[in-house]
Amino acid sequence: MLNLKLNDKKVITLDDNKNGMDALLLIDPTLKKEAICYKLNGQLYDLFTPIKESGEFKLITKNDEEAFGILNHSAAHLMAEAIKILFPKTTFGVGPSIESGFYYDVDFNEYVLKEEDLTKIEAKMKELSKANQYIVRKVVTKDEALEIFKNDPYKTELINDLEGTITIYKQGEYIDLCQGPHVPSTSFIKYFKLDTIAGAYWRGDSKNKQLTRIYGVATFSKDELDRLQELKEQAKKRDHRKIGKELGLFMISEFGPGFPFFLPNGLMLRRQIENWWYQIHDKHGYQLIKTPIILSKELWETSGHWGHYKQNMYTTKIDEKDFAIKPMNCPGAILVYNSSLHSYKDLPLRLGELGLVHRHEASGALNGLFRVRSFTQDDAHIFCRKDQLQDEIESLLKLYDEIYSTFDLDYSIVLSTKPESDYIGDDEIWEESERILGEACKATGKDFKINPGDGAFYGPKLDFKLKDCMGRIWQCGTIQLDMNLPERFDCTYINSKGEKERPIMLHRAILGSFERFLGIIIEHFAGAFPLWCTPVQLNILPVNNLSHLDYAKELLSKFESLGFRVTLDDSEEKLGYRMRNSVIKKIPYTIVLGDKEKENKTLTYRRYGSEKQINISLDEFINLLNKEINEKKLLVNPKDLKL
Repeated sequence: MLNLKLNDKKVITLDDNKNGMDALLLIDPTLKKEAICYKLNGQLYDLFTPIKESGEFKLITKNDEEAFGILNHSAAHLMAEAIKILFPKTTFGVGPSIESGFYYDVDFNEYVLKEEDLTKIEAKMKELSKANQYIVRKVVTKDEALEIFKNDPYKTELINDLEGTITIYKQGEYIDLCQGPHVPSTSFIKYFKLDTIAGAYWRGDSKNKQLTRIYGVATFSKDELDRLQELKEQAKKRDHRKIGKELGLFMISEFGPGFPFFLPNGLMLRRQIENWWYQIHDKHGYQLIKTPIILSKELWETSGHWGHYKQNMYTTKIDEKDFAIKPMNCPGAILVYNSSLHSYKDLPLRLGELGLVHRHEASGALNGLFRVRSFTQDDAHIFCRKDQLQDEIESLLKLYDEIYSTFDLDYSIVLSTKPESDYIGDDEIWEESERILGEACKATGKDFKINPGDGAFYGPKLDFKLKDCMGRIWQCGTIQLDMNLPERFDCTYINSKGEKERPIMLHRAILGSFERFLGIIIEHFAGAFPLWCTPVQLNILPVNNLSHLDYAKELLSKFESLGFRVTLDDSEEKLGYRMRNSVIKKIPYTIVLGDKEKENKTLTYRRYGSEKQINISLDEFINLLNKEINEKKLLVNPKDLKL
């Protein structure tokens, strides 16, 4: 007999060898059309998989958080089945669910997939959905799996790498290698859309064959699918590469693929955020440093990068010695720490750096500011005593809150724990470190999810997942405990007993890659940046140059003397044209000066996103601007912007 504890603390009893559907019928038969799988002791299982042990039990329905990923994983299989029917010579790489839906990497073997083929694949998927095929899980041996997939080189390669239980899933005549779980049948996959074709190297290695990656999304309702499609359309209009070109923010040259050029407006935006970053870190007790971009091979050997990361590093020779352009800032920060002796009274020591790094990324992976080869990390390396660790992490969490909220970015936290193998440090230290990270989150009222086994080999970490106004998730910030580098570099401090002791080292980034973060906020704000950081804050339009230009120049000089970023459009174009141009450039405040304004020494302004024109005195307007800048107010709510 099995005892299953439900969310409401009720316990149900099942006979051995019963499955999730049997439990459902006992709990609430009306959930038959809503439940897609079950969770037992934190592990997800197909609804018809036998229940093997007692424990905490939950039916996963369409409304649960996990349901979207399970549905989209199943939709990837349905798409693969449709492709196999339409293009019998195809073979398949991997087809996971992702945060925005799903994809499958497909080898069409000589055939070049066209955009119009997606409509044919969708039509076949709808046929298969209506056929209501059961999606059946089966455990097989490695030899059986190799026989089943003997004509698919990609699945064969994956199988040869597998150890332990191997499972396959069958729907109709289609069989796929997969761990699952999946929805019970194809009838659950009713609402879906295939929308993008891209290239992807097998296993992400440019030495391998490039496969065709097809992206799509599936939902449980038409309304939700329509909502997601609208968001995708908005995302296309907000593409940071498009807006970056329109607003003169950055460019990428064929002479430096992956190495972005910041144009005057883009550099002004970047400077404002950098200056603010420095101010915040001064306020929070950081000592700011700058370390060299090129350092010797010996340093990278000590850090371990030369042995494990050299293929992603740019190297050079100086005076016949090997050097490397830094791919990470950590070793430089440690050299700064080790440059002097430290007492326990000196800790915590917080070393912050906007450090430029270079990493060799595959050319096919480069994408505007999102994936580059040269970028600036907003790094900090914190050296502290063990008894300071929890307080330090709690302080960090408040800092993350302060920075992300300024840009109106929601976020969630993931705690990644000790890998199953290939990690350093004692298990006891790992458990204590993981506990401290979790307790710090709880103490600051932050919910977090656990991602078992995904910690770095040198320590557990907290990852911060940002959510923009379109609901897209971005991995940006991280807090990592490091048990490796302090040992490798023999970092010490003198404790209260006069003995040498290892400090605990925290790696910390909030924005992550500065370039990538700028790409994110370009799309988040659609280029309509808050007044405090926008490249141009004010645009002055004299109604008539003959009558009003002198007054416009007078105000231009006044605003410039007060430190505002202001332009004067004294072109001979009509006022309406110049007003529209100001809106297209997304300048927060457009100032119109005519007879009334000149006579009364006032101004009329229109705020971006509003049709309202307001007449105001100069002093009142300056106070309004300063208040908005000091409070870091948003120009417009990003969610309200429809392009």
